[in-house]
Amino acid sequence: MPVGHAERASAPCGSGRSLWFSTKLHGRPPGEPWDTVDWDRDPQWPWTSAAQDSPGDLYDLWRAAVVGSRAAIDEALADGGLDRRLVWQPEVGDGGERSSLRRVLVDLIEEYARHVGHADLIRESIDGLVGEDPSGVPAVYPVREP
Repeated sequence: MPVGHAERASAPCGSGRSLWFSTKLHGRPPGEPWDTVDWDRDPQWPWTSAAQDSPGDLYDLWRAAVVGSRAAIDEALADGGLDRRLVWQPEVGDGGERSSLRRVLVDLIEEYARHVGHADLIRESIDGLVGEDPSGVPAVYPVREP
């Protein structure tokens, strides 16, 4: 399965989520594997790189992205709450108002809503769990500790 499909199935795994939560929110590199890709040599890398990866490898990547995203959000919430502004957002230009964490989270929720049905089909083909709140959720799913 191409990682592009895994990105949709397991967002915030994708490079877009890493870009938002690492780079735009905190001004940090996106981290592995996104910052080691030779994008000039292989601009289609997100859509082709995981074709031979096992479901376990994809879950590991997804799990790490979930944990990293949660940590980045928690850090931003502690440093300004939902009104905290992105530190890097080149699309607004010099002097433009950068988006808040609140706006980013709402945008990502909207994006999830558009793709969740597709994501379920892909995930179901990997782990076999179907329906709402299936029993036997695999231990690979990251659970936030209280």
